[in-house]
Amino acid sequence: MAKFYKCSFCGREIPPGTGIVYVKRDGTVYRFCSSKCRKSMIVLKRDPRKFKWCEAYKKARRAGEKTR
Repeated sequence: MAKFYKCSFCGREIPPGTGIVYVKRDGTVYRFCSSKCRKSMIVLKRDPRKFKWCEAYKKARRAGEKTR
């Protein structure tokens, strides 16, 4: 059975045989579903909580609605 990983930036599931694996010098492993996610996190250093197409944004919005 193949293992599904989640994208380190947007949180989507990555099907086996696709995606990009990025390993930092300290051994941290990032998995990305697309070059859009890779560039947003590594090159542009963006916060996924600020983008509507990311799961972190949706999760932060849900948490904010419960506290109101």
